[in-house]
Amino acid sequence: MSVVEFGGTGQGVLLLHGLMSRATAWWPVAQWLTPFGRVVGIDQRGHGRNPRRGPFRTEDFVADAAEAIEELGLGPAVVIGHSMGGLHAWCLAATRPDLVRAIVVEDFAPDNSGRTVDEWRWLFDAWPVPFQSLGHIRAYFGSPLFAEYFEEREDGWHLIASMDDLYEIAGHWGTRSYWDFIDAVRCPSLVIEAGRGGQLPGQMAEAARRSRGQYLYVEEAGHVVHDSAPWVYRGAVEAFLSTSISPV
Repeated sequence: MSVVEFGGTGQGVLLLHGLMSRATAWWPVAQWLTPFGRVVGIDQRGHGRNPRRGPFRTEDFVADAAEAIEELGLGPAVVIGHSMGGLHAWCLAATRPDLVRAIVVEDFAPDNSGRTVDEWRWLFDAWPVPFQSLGHIRAYFGSPLFAEYFEEREDGWHLIASMDDLYEIAGHWGTRSYWDFIDAVRCPSLVIEAGRGGQLPGQMAEAARRSRGQYLYVEEAGHVVHDSAPWVYRGAVEAFLSTSISPV
């Protein structure tokens, strides 16, 4: 497992990235989280430097997160996840409540049953891969965050994760609903939805209600709220953690 230690001491704060991302992409967020504990990010399977390339069931990712908390001595941890990582935070809190003291879920709908990767495959097909430089990546996506997702190879810059793996991971979400996991969450939770994130309407608010959590809708934010609306995200998370757990 590939682990990034961001600093801080005490009980753990585990950061779970979204699809196609990696642990280091959390760097700007991790710096202001250190008053709340020892901040650690992991490359989830199929991403970054994690050698595990599958299988890609949600349960496999959740088992990896539990393993990280146990082996690194982080528990019970605050688990903060973006998109795919948010789904895994919900599921971990539901199935291993002994390991989780609070969760933050950013922009993921619990029920994508029937949806397929064909709905957004065209977006990836349109990328001018290989990118010619880091500057090319930043200019194309409009944010320096995306440079974290790529690596340089002989002919230019390519996504670190395999597109086939990403399609398999996302395809799994369309085969099931996660409401049973949401209903089983008992720890404090903050659910953050992006107004321009493309999630199915109403689901994240309903997930917050059913898990007895807090809900924030950020109207002008894109899918990565912590990048497109960083001060709104930071303010919400700091306020939530300040009232839900004790700073270390």
